[in-house]
Amino acid sequence: MVHHTMNTNNTSAPSASSNKRVMDRNEGSMVRGEGRGLAGALRWVASALIVGSLAACSVAPRSYPPGPSATMPSTPPVLSTPDDAGPLPPVIARGKSLWMPARWSELPGWGQDSLHEVWNAWVRGCERPVAGHAGLCAEVRQLSIATPAEQQTWVMRRFQPYRVTEPDGNPPPGLLTGYYEPIMAASRVPNATYRVPLFAPPTGLRAGQTWYSRQEIDTLPAAQAALQGRAIAWLADPIDALILQIQGSGRLNIVEADGRARQVRVAYAAHNGHPYQSVGRWLLDQRAINEASWSAIKAWAIQNPQRLNDMLWSNPRTVFFREEALSELDARFGPRGAQNVPLTPGRSIAVDPQSIPYGTPVWLASQGPTLNTQRLVMAQDTGGAIVGAVRADLFTGWGAWTDEAYTTAAALKQPLQLWVLWPR
Repeated sequence: MVHHTMNTNNTSAPSASSNKRVMDRNEGSMVRGEGRGLAGALRWVASALIVGSLAACSVAPRSYPPGPSATMPSTPPVLSTPDDAGPLPPVIARGKSLWMPARWSELPGWGQDSLHEVWNAWVRGCERPVAGHAGLCAEVRQLSIATPAEQQTWVMRRFQPYRVTEPDGNPPPGLLTGYYEPIMAASRVPNATYRVPLFAPPTGLRAGQTWYSRQEIDTLPAAQAALQGRAIAWLADPIDALILQIQGSGRLNIVEADGRARQVRVAYAAHNGHPYQSVGRWLLDQRAINEASWSAIKAWAIQNPQRLNDMLWSNPRTVFFREEALSELDARFGPRGAQNVPLTPGRSIAVDPQSIPYGTPVWLASQGPTLNTQRLVMAQDTGGAIVGAVRADLFTGWGAWTDEAYTTAAALKQPLQLWVLWPR
């Protein structure tokens, strides 16, 4: 799921698995749909809209409930907790980061997390295990029914923690933001209310190809002809469509042509090859708004309908979608991230894959106005604004404009520390 975070630097977002992001109060966090894509750019994010984190809201720290758990007939033998005072392994150089070996006692909050809450995300990650972890996945599945103490002991025996730092070994302040999967009302056919199309990719569009810009799609007959018959669904609000594109995926409560109502998922499929530009940044530069939040942007649009297209066209990138069926099981997880496994609320993060490989268990510690947390998470996604050694985007779930998934993702922007857990 490739997402973009709205950011004041107008950084273009490369494509990735999740395209969803929440626009953050300082425009720093979520831009997914615009660049990631499951191979492309995050998806109804935790109300995390335009890339990154909408900051206009302040949210009390939240905890996430466990997802569905797999059951297995038996668990591997549980061994005694390893000695935490032995010699440490060498440092590991990893692309954009350096991994410094650490002791379990150095991980803030280790031993206090409810590990069973991450186990579903770990089991899903084992569908596509990272190199070096495949042999452990059978034990991960068996431990789904183990006690928290057994799970913790197994992790400590099988893995070595490493503090993630910059390549020069300095620990940066880091940055944690959030993203979510939006839920929006839609219609299968256009009408007086639902007039904004979500398109599937035009026939013949190739990866990396520069196609018509957003403005050209809206104004040129040739572009409109190429998209004839490619509309998947229709939304009521062009800003909602933009949010969905930035998040990279979402759920639609759609009314079919025959009047039946059902929920489907739309996922990132491709984009038009143009760089992502933040509409929030555009408005800030014009001093039209004081904060880059979706609430502020929507309020400005209502007050300035004659300039709505100017704002939308300031971002030349358009994202195209594909529709996915949403089974009862699928609905209990988020969209697929860049690892190509479904995301788990509160336990899946987007990372820079040049710093941390997909499928890696990661100990995350962050304190701030939105979350005070130390927890085990899984690196399962990426995003256009997720760049650097100690950078993570927390998937907060799915929901509508006022739901907790969105408000948390929108507000989340705070310092971060990361430790990867790597097999011994």
